[in-house]
Amino acid sequence: MTMATDGLEADRAALLEICAGLGEADWRAPSGCSGWTVQDVVAHMGALYWLVVDPAKLPDVTGMPTERAQDVYVEHRRSMTAEQVLADYESVSAAAIPTLAGLADQDFELPLGDLGTFKASTVPTAYNFDHYVHIRMDLFEPRGPLTGPPPSDELRLAPALEWVAAALPQQSAAALADMAGVVEFVITGPGARTIEAGSGELIGQVTMAGPAFIKAITQRGDWSDAEIKSTGDELNPAALARLKVF
Repeated sequence: MTMATDGLEADRAALLEICAGLGEADWRAPSGCSGWTVQDVVAHMGALYWLVVDPAKLPDVTGMPTERAQDVYVEHRRSMTAEQVLADYESVSAAAIPTLAGLADQDFELPLGDLGTFKASTVPTAYNFDHYVHIRMDLFEPRGPLTGPPPSDELRLAPALEWVAAALPQQSAAALADMAGVVEFVITGPGARTIEAGSGELIGQVTMAGPAFIKAITQRGDWSDAEIKSTGDELNPAALARLKVF
């Protein structure tokens, strides 16, 4: 296993424990994802694992943008009970994680539609990112209905930040081009690293703790916690608010 798949195992265990304690009202409660309940979020995470195990189990979403495709997957699974959604997630995740682990040393490129094109070894980190965000920022307060989220430690944060580093230049290319230079995102605390995005000369530096950075870069929060140092006017909270990774 790699850190990415070890992190997935940790978040899988956390999610199974969380779901085991949910009542009927909890499953039906609105999540931090607009239009999705807690049950829908868990159904979505199971559907993503089916893309690894057997995509034929999912509706055909050929040609759809990624975020619309996820809505279609969720809509298709709304006839399932909470118990069925949880059992599905438990079984398909157990089958998918070893397959994802097998991509760790693979360097061939995979085109993933509007997500971008990535080395196969990067793909597992997309699952870390998805789990990290949905569990902590969509199921739990303040955006979600649940309390007491699992840890945001190095094991879960580092792979999620690897996905951000790979995806940001592709998914926010237009916003970065308008900044007319390179931005350094200095991540502090667990998962500490520097992520560079953009091209040309360095125009500034944004310093932030990992959880706050992920919340801001997914547009689930703002950049109010960031320390921004800029060489000009291009780098400011309004410009940063255009950035998005998904």
